[in-house]
Amino acid sequence: MIEVLAFSCPLLLAAAGALFSEYAGCLALFLDSAITLSGFLTYTFTVFTGSVILGIILSCITVTALSLLFAFIVEKTNAERFIAAIAINLLYGALVSLLSSLIFKTRGVLTSSSFVFKTLPVNIFSVCITVCVITAAILFLTKTQKGIYFRITGTDPQVLLVRGVNPALYRILSWGIAAAAAGIAGSIMTLRISSFVPNLASGKGWLALAAVFMGRKKLWKIVIFVIVFCVVEYAALLMQNYFPALPSSVILALPYIVSLLIVMISK
Repeated sequence: MIEVLAFSCPLLLAAAGALFSEYAGCLALFLDSAITLSGFLTYTFTVFTGSVILGIILSCITVTALSLLFAFIVEKTNAERFIAAIAINLLYGALVSLLSSLIFKTRGVLTSSSFVFKTLPVNIFSVCITVCVITAAILFLTKTQKGIYFRITGTDPQVLLVRGVNPALYRILSWGIAAAAAGIAGSIMTLRISSFVPNLASGKGWLALAAVFMGRKKLWKIVIFVIVFCVVEYAALLMQNYFPALPSSVILALPYIVSLLIVMISK
């Protein structure tokens, strides 16, 4: 059971972060590459410092700081946020390739004897931190005044202006929160496989954005959708071992087919 829950943690974290950006009206389309960048930085910082905790913290701080900087620039220059987010996504992906080549002299898989972790502790850590983040997000968005401000930033910014609150601040913070969540997700994914692989996110960032819309911006609905999707995806991975005759394309498509059915039924 904990294995399945841990499998869903990166997507849950990314979806929670994406929800903040959606509420603020500036969807964080850079999540996919942010996850990969965080995974790379977690590996790099851990190998060079010898501390996995320090590696995770430095990785999340770096990705969050970069995203906040870009959000600030976009806000101050009044740039098109959609285009800017896509550009940031491309930049983060290119940055991983460049840094990997410069630091490790390869753009391929990165492994190290100092970056090996047991599965159970990583799974427990993943579940615990995800539960804490999701719980904190729900309480913040529903029980605090600043959470309410977040929820109306994208739809009614004039209401905030009347109350003397600057909606630009919440738009900037939303990208920072999304990046922080993606940072934790990337760290977890790297720890789980005890290595870094190119394209680590494998579309998790885009799935997180889709989960926000499928959950209709309700965090508890998003959590249910993500868990169902990940359970089916996990089952599909197991099916490859027990039913080798099945075409891999069918097995890989199974979670997405189930997702479409859920959407159709919910409507």
